[in-house]
Amino acid sequence: MHDTRESDLAAATTAAVAPPCVEIVVPVFNEAATLDASIAKLHAYLTERFPFSWRITVVDNASTDGTWFHAARLARDTDGVQARRLERKGRGLALRSAWASSDAAIVAYMDVDLSTDLDALLPLVAPLVSGHSDLAIGSRLSPGSSVARGPKRELISRSYNAILRGVFATRVHDAQCGFKAVRADVARRLLPAIEDNDWFFDTELLLLAEHNGLRIHEVPVAWVDDHDSRVRVAQTAFDDLRGTIRMLRRFASGRGHVDLGSLGRVPLTDDFGRRFVTFASIGAASSTISLALFLLLRAPIGAVAANAAAVTATFLANTWAHARYTVRHARPRWFRAFSVYAGSLALTSGVLTLVVSAGGGLVEQIAALLLTWSAATAARFVVIGGTR
Repeated sequence: MHDTRESDLAAATTAAVAPPCVEIVVPVFNEAATLDASIAKLHAYLTERFPFSWRITVVDNASTDGTWFHAARLARDTDGVQARRLERKGRGLALRSAWASSDAAIVAYMDVDLSTDLDALLPLVAPLVSGHSDLAIGSRLSPGSSVARGPKRELISRSYNAILRGVFATRVHDAQCGFKAVRADVARRLLPAIEDNDWFFDTELLLLAEHNGLRIHEVPVAWVDDHDSRVRVAQTAFDDLRGTIRMLRRFASGRGHVDLGSLGRVPLTDDFGRRFVTFASIGAASSTISLALFLLLRAPIGAVAANAAAVTATFLANTWAHARYTVRHARPRWFRAFSVYAGSLALTSGVLTLVVSAGGGLVEQIAALLLTWSAATAARFVVIGGTR
């Protein structure tokens, strides 16, 4: 939990008649040259086209140029704009400090460069206003998005999000887009559990939300790269990978659960159909790989040894995939999985030994494997995949 006491902030605000429905936070660092134009554009859009009450909060992350002067003047002279100054850097810190003290029903943020088309703002917050979702994020990688950026950033973004989907089985397409909104009551529950105060803040927020069963709405956006961005791509990518490893350890150790109180979603009592189809898909892929390995190794090391190698080779990936995708546990239940593996290996090896001893050829051996693997798969579903 991080200290965001008022002594760390210098604030200039306009008088508020009533709490707004949406508070939009714009974190800035050394943006004196562009801040006025960006806030004017955002203010005009909200005034003319946004149907909910709103407030813009500019949070200056310890800028060393004239950013704070511009932010304070905007807050003084422009209705619906307020400004805060932090004496420490960090985009996550800016969001934490503004969101934690907000009186709005929904808190959001966007980058000051307004790379994301503002027409996506209403689709972003509407599901939160209606109560359909808990968080909403802009996505540059989901179907329907329109993105203009260089190949380096595109490759890094796609690779990073592919890692997140592979490691955490997250269904979020784009964890890094600087265009997000959260129900304020949900944010207040999640913020104390978020450790990062910089660029990984976004990813940690989403992983914790999904880990705790919250609903995340994803909005395709039109997005144009800001060539004057202050983001250090290589350092940010390194920090994101380090944060990913930290979250993996956190979830693997059984931590990461947030007390959501009445805000928590009631889990499904019966999603057998989804689990069964997912289990069957993973099982089919695993069996195909195991059979290919068996056929490859059968001649050089013998049928029984080839079966042992094939079954063992897919054990870890199979167990991980079932935990992540079939039952959606935070971590595999390794004792159960190993018990099923040991029993499966003993059964298939025993039956295969009998077939080989009786002079059975390749067709008979494959038939024996498919029969015993099917029995082992049924047992695996009961022990691992069929229970939550």
